[in-house]
Amino acid sequence: MSESEAILQFFEYGHLKPELQKPSAMFGDLAMWIVRSLSRNPERTVALRKLLEAKDCAVRAAIYKEQGK
Repeated sequence: MSESEAILQFFEYGHLKPELQKPSAMFGDLAMWIVRSLSRNPERTVALRKLLEAKDCAVRAAIYKEQGK
């Protein structure tokens, strides 16, 4: 991710285990689209932050283990 937007560093996924790369990559691709397609403004920043939060939740969901099982 080469765009000059600091938050994009948190959408990188090459360091993740293969089974976590796919869900993370989809969010990273959308983050890049947002940065490339929308002008920089407060709403774009909020969109990226909320997307990052959603990505983190999706990755945690992928590794979630039921308690007691």
